[in-house]
Amino acid sequence: MPDLTRVVVVDDQPTIRLGLRMILDHEPDVEVVGEAGDGAAALDVVRATRPDVVLLDVRMPGMDGVEATRQIRADPLLDDVRVVVLTTFDDEEYVTGALRAGADAFLLKDTEPATLVATVRRVRAGEQVLDPKVTGVVVGQWRAWAAGRSAPEPSAGSGPAGAVASLTQREREVLIAVARGGSNPAVADQLGVGEATVKAHVHALLRKLGCTTRTQLVVAAYESGLITVGH
Repeated sequence: MPDLTRVVVVDDQPTIRLGLRMILDHEPDVEVVGEAGDGAAALDVVRATRPDVVLLDVRMPGMDGVEATRQIRADPLLDDVRVVVLTTFDDEEYVTGALRAGADAFLLKDTEPATLVATVRRVRAGEQVLDPKVTGVVVGQWRAWAAGRSAPEPSAGSGPAGAVASLTQREREVLIAVARGGSNPAVADQLGVGEATVKAHVHALLRKLGCTTRTQLVVAAYESGLITVGH
């Protein structure tokens, strides 16, 4: 028997939960072990089943996916649970909040089934995944800010934005490449270094910028001005 990746599916629409379950249960190494229709129920199911991965809708009545992610991250008994946030193009505010809450991955709800399954496997293996299209959603927040609308809430403490100034030149290059959606192999190829070197830089960036996930580095890069909209 293959090593099973145990998944909890959370969405307030039963038809979407059913579709996700059908996609995932079709895979021999993935098993859906629970479902929930809102964030509060999701916490109960996650605490009861201790899954490897939670597929979590970000916009739900009652407790939304941002607060559910925050509470999962705050529970030491759920340290090994990975969170994949499912979002849509008009969820900019939620996406930014979930980034800061510590989500491990972001996927659009119209993601191809094969990509969904691959992301579940990658996240279970310890990777963080930011769909390139979702990166555009994050950029949209900064475009709105630049146009004079309300800025997103600053990160907890002003650490990430301020700490960028202390990075080495190579760390800045790695941060820019990661924030543009580059995987470790892609960044290594772009910078002409080994993948192990990129991993070491990413770990250093997480520590120096006070981030807990790779996706939070995207927020830090934009907040600091290291990357600007359209560049």
